[in-house]
Amino acid sequence: MTKTLVAAFVLLAAGASAHAASAVNLDSEPRTLVVTEGGSKTELALGGNESVDFCQNGCFVTMPNGDIEALTGSETIEISGGVARIK
Repeated sequence: MTKTLVAAFVLLAAGASAHAASAVNLDSEPRTLVVTEGGSKTELALGGNESVDFCQNGCFVTMPNGDIEALTGSETIEISGGVARIK
C-alpha cells in the first residue's frame, strides 16, 4: 500500500511540473508581457497570432495595460484588442 501511495505521489508531482502557463496574441500587432520569475524580469514579445508557453513554476506577469497578475503555471493569457485576459 505504501509503495502505491509513493508511486501516486511521484506521478502527481511529475505531472504538476509539466504544466506551464501560456500566452496567445490574437491581435495582428506584436504585444509584450513582462514576466518576473525567480527574481528576474524578462520581456516576452509575442508577434501577431503567436502563442508561447512559459512560467512553469509560478511567476508574476505585467500585462500590456500595466496590471500585474500572479500565475501558478496553469493559466492561459489571451491578448485581444490590446487587452490581456486570464482564462
